[in-house]
Amino acid sequence: MLLLITFCLIVLVQLYFHLFLFIKFSTYKRVFQKIPSVGVSVIICARNEAENLKKLLPLLATQEHDNFEIILINDGSEDDTAQIIQSFEKQCSKAAFTVKSVHISKKDTKGKKSALSQGISYADHDWILLTDADCVPVSNKWITLMTSDLDKQTEIVLGYGAYEKIERSFLNKLIRFETLLTGIQYFSYALAGKPYMGVGRNLAYKRSSFERVKGFSNHSEVKSGDDDLLVSEVADASNTQICVTEESITVSNPHTSYSGWIRQKRRHITTAGFYKKNTKFLLASFFLSQLSFYILFLALILDGKHLTTAILAFSIRFLFWYWNVSKAARILNEKDLVLFGPLYEISIIFMQLYIYLRNLASPPKHW
Repeated sequence: MLLLITFCLIVLVQLYFHLFLFIKFSTYKRVFQKIPSVGVSVIICARNEAENLKKLLPLLATQEHDNFEIILINDGSEDDTAQIIQSFEKQCSKAAFTVKSVHISKKDTKGKKSALSQGISYADHDWILLTDADCVPVSNKWITLMTSDLDKQTEIVLGYGAYEKIERSFLNKLIRFETLLTGIQYFSYALAGKPYMGVGRNLAYKRSSFERVKGFSNHSEVKSGDDDLLVSEVADASNTQICVTEESITVSNPHTSYSGWIRQKRRHITTAGFYKKNTKFLLASFFLSQLSFYILFLALILDGKHLTTAILAFSIRFLFWYWNVSKAARILNEKDLVLFGPLYEISIIFMQLYIYLRNLASPPKHW
């Protein structure tokens, strides 16, 4: 009986997240108002990204926004990144927008945070819009949509950075599903007045806000966190918006090996310890309730007692799980991930547990 009671309590915890937090995003509808476009500085940090820049830069040049500049940071590249940037500058010398470049030699590179800080220092506009060199905006309205419908209080706009779909790849489904779940969480928390992170693949914030918190100085020793730790530091209930229209999404190249993806996630997870205490508590509660949900249900199946009650509680949780995930997937154009979502969820839960334990034993040291 104790096992069943514990399982039902875990289900209630899961229902709290789905009925009171995640529902805020799954039922979200944004109505855009026509307002004068703001000046925007689009900043791209690139290290050995020559091939990716060939895809990204022409798409940035076709953006339909009245007032923007592009700042390209060559952070110690050893490939043709510098030449690609210089060529793009020449091609756009007479364009309606401005292109600026910052070149950092390999011996002077100090990591992404330092490179971005240099890029931001060159910005002419107060609004900074970030994406990565291996990303592409899905439409020519990306800049406008990410900086539309702003009020005087808005300092941060959280966007969605998707990953390219690869057919018949279980790893690709895992990567995209984990990205979907992460998006559901940080968008929902922002709508609930508890913003805690964003992703540098699609993120806008005010330069004045960046300067107010002295940039990345409060977490400069952390290799990651140029996006989520800054948002965690600046964002509050009144100054954060989300932008999740289909045309405002960016798409990145996904990892094609499990080892590469796990290395990336090991690096990303190191920033979680620097979140605010209430955020860490909620995120830990959600993860532990997910893990316990599956372990306890399996234990009840093996025990063979109270199966009817256990299956009923299990089904209730999944009813709301599917409802939220399917609606969120529709908003973020990830509908193909819903059907086998539970399989992906189980895989990701144990992958996250593995990464957490491995990081405890041997913290990652790479940028």
